[in-house]
Amino acid sequence: MEYLEYFIYGVIQGLTEFIPVSSSAHLKIISLLLGIDDPGSSLSAIIQLGSVLALIWYFKNDLFKLRSKSKKNFSDYLLNERLLKSILIATIPIVLLGFSVKIFLPYFFNNFLRSNLSIAIISFLMAIFMYIADISKKGFINLNNHSYVNSLLIGFSQAFAIFPGVSRSGITISTALISGWERRDAARFSFLLGLPAISIAAIVEFISSFSEFSSFGFSPLIVGFTATFFSSLLAIDFLLRYLSSNGLKIFILYRVIFSFVILLNL
Repeated sequence: MEYLEYFIYGVIQGLTEFIPVSSSAHLKIISLLLGIDDPGSSLSAIIQLGSVLALIWYFKNDLFKLRSKSKKNFSDYLLNERLLKSILIATIPIVLLGFSVKIFLPYFFNNFLRSNLSIAIISFLMAIFMYIADISKKGFINLNNHSYVNSLLIGFSQAFAIFPGVSRSGITISTALISGWERRDAARFSFLLGLPAISIAAIVEFISSFSEFSSFGFSPLIVGFTATFFSSLLAIDFLLRYLSSNGLKIFILYRVIFSFVILLNL
């Protein structure tokens, strides 16, 4: 049974980390509906590393091309490559807000923001925000011509993804679309931006809850991690293909339904 639970956690985490519906909200709510334990922030953060590995694997050619373009040493390359600078700049807000909440408001976060009512309300508000993004005019900003101001704005929006129900990919892609990004590049930048954000969140959570790690079975963790990796690959590929021609409509409708399902089960 434990192996099955971890497999379910992994599939939920992988699919909902990149599809704009909020992984933390679905891990909690679907677990509740299935009658299994809420994995909590500690276990969720650990299996999130499967999503990080999936990102690296999926975008390995892009990352390799970025590296091969530079004739400088690696440290100079990190400081001078435009896209990497944008990712670094955009990561600063979520690091600052995440550490602040973790240090000063840990109980408020766990007791209120992870409550079912909070998740339902935030998910519904995100549906409205995503609708505004979806009806925005077709953009012209992409990975080649974007400015650091463009990336910083997306970074500020990403900071709100620490609240369950928001969805990191949902809020960053929507902010990018409203700002005038092309759909496919909005998704690609969101995914690349997820590399440091998800990694930092997982590492910080792992360190802060290291004493709990021994309570997790190693073999079930491997099952959860593997399920996360493969379902993340499916989600990334699906969203990149789907978003370019279909927009966010199906996810907006799903969020509204998801919110009402939560409210009906309070």
